[in-house]
Amino acid sequence: MKKKSPVLPLLFLAAALAGCAAAPDGKLINDPYEQANRQVHDFNTGLDKALLRPASEVTEALPDVLTDRVVDFADNLALPGMVVNGLLQGDLESAISNTFRFVVNTTIGVGGLFDPADEAGLYEKSTDFGQTLAVWGVPEGAYVVLPFLGPSTERDTFGLIVDFAFDPLQFLVPPEAQEFQPYAFVGKKVISRGRFGATVDSLLYESADPYAQARLLYLQSRRFDLGVPVDSAYMEGGVDPYADPYADFIDPYEDF
Repeated sequence: MKKKSPVLPLLFLAAALAGCAAAPDGKLINDPYEQANRQVHDFNTGLDKALLRPASEVTEALPDVLTDRVVDFADNLALPGMVVNGLLQGDLESAISNTFRFVVNTTIGVGGLFDPADEAGLYEKSTDFGQTLAVWGVPEGAYVVLPFLGPSTERDTFGLIVDFAFDPLQFLVPPEAQEFQPYAFVGKKVISRGRFGATVDSLLYESADPYAQARLLYLQSRRFDLGVPVDSAYMEGGVDPYADPYADFIDPYEDF
């Protein structure tokens, strides 16, 4: 039987998302699910306290030569999806750069365990299907907090589902190798949690309202990544919300 192309389902998905009621991008915080979101945020914080933070403290004791291999391997596995999204966005330069990066790190870099492409100037052009939807004109939608995964929006949640369901990596590596993918991503998250531990602890456990702070920082960071202009509603006291002190912010659930 001929395998169906994923293009039509993606187009139908984009059309459905385009009808979502949403605040204009970059203008307001649109959080109609705040009560439920706060409950999920509390669950994720409990998960961080019970599992993620203790595990990250263990990885902090490991040598960088070991933890860097896990991070490099996980980053390399994500590249094929970025290549496809670059093409869908019409960003040929990004797609070509990520393609060469994947080839170099998979071959010379021993399956992605090392990152010689970085030394050659082939830097990662990070993107995802949520950004593809934004390029296609799909609105941001409401703010949502996902169990285990953390802050998101309706648009980015659909993008996450598509990235997972149509990951091109499944066509590039044998099934045996694909089994390592979730372990690599979880390992990277634990390692990243350790490396940015003080920043994450300050956000989750020292803020007056950790939920509101995480929501603001996520939306500002995501909109900045998507090139959404800074709105005057965020300019309090002449402070650029995209400048420090948010430069070192890391979402403790981002790469799960």
